[in-house]
Amino acid sequence: MDFRQLRYFVAVAEELSFSAAARRLHISQPPLSMQIKAIEEELGAPLLKRTNRRVELTQAGTLLLAEARQALAQLDHAGDVVRQAVRGDLGAIRIGFTASVPMYDAFPAMLSRYQGRYPGVRTDLTHLSTAEQLRGLVAKTLDVGFLRPSMLFAPPSGITVHEMWKDRLVAVLPKNHPLAQRDSTSVSVGELADQPFILFPRGLGCGLFEHVSALASRAGFAPRLQHEVREGTTILGLVAAGMGVSILPEIYARTGIPGVTYRALDTADAASRLLLAHRSGEQTTSPLLQRLLATALET
Repeated sequence: MDFRQLRYFVAVAEELSFSAAARRLHISQPPLSMQIKAIEEELGAPLLKRTNRRVELTQAGTLLLAEARQALAQLDHAGDVVRQAVRGDLGAIRIGFTASVPMYDAFPAMLSRYQGRYPGVRTDLTHLSTAEQLRGLVAKTLDVGFLRPSMLFAPPSGITVHEMWKDRLVAVLPKNHPLAQRDSTSVSVGELADQPFILFPRGLGCGLFEHVSALASRAGFAPRLQHEVREGTTILGLVAAGMGVSILPEIYARTGIPGVTYRALDTADAASRLLLAHRSGEQTTSPLLQRLLATALET
């Protein structure tokens, strides 16, 4: 017994007429009768009482009708689920992001717009370093990454990137630091050469650490690491306590942590980019990714 036969039986049971059921199913009456008979033979019980004037359900037919309706409804539901998934209306998309990304108004606005448009899609968000996100994309444990790579970054083979936002890196100084007390609104990277630095861990695969290291190298020194910290707000707290200086994206000034002064870095190399990354070619093959990409670029 297959789903086609169940549909035939439900049509006859609901119409209580072979001719009406045949018209409903757009088939001729003889093959319909043959299929109903085949079901009865398989089950070993009559499902319908046939007379010249009417068709009635037997007790077995009444029981089968309820089960058949439920089975067909589940089949239709399964088909709807698959069709919605193919369109990108259902499923899950896995998104990685670096620490500073959620601080940009456009990021929560993008997520809100995407969820509003596609409420059946689950967004799985994970805070990861740039290197961790790239590894996740290659390993297919992530679908999308929001990266802040160093100025020397080039996307690896098989990864496509889109520039989302731009900002700059700034020097982060204790409020009473001599470089913070002077009238100038900027400092050179070289002026930080003898300062103790508080940075993200070097082994984390953080694009920001690589960027700061490249800036320092071009200025002729290597940062003297005083503390390695995983959280940007913790870095700010340690700077405010006078335990060192740092270089962070200017967006961190929004945190409003007292005791910290921000100064521009007077080098073009302080420009920083936030990128959306995904596996190459998948924007046309994955409806979920295609729709997220369109929403992100639109936002």
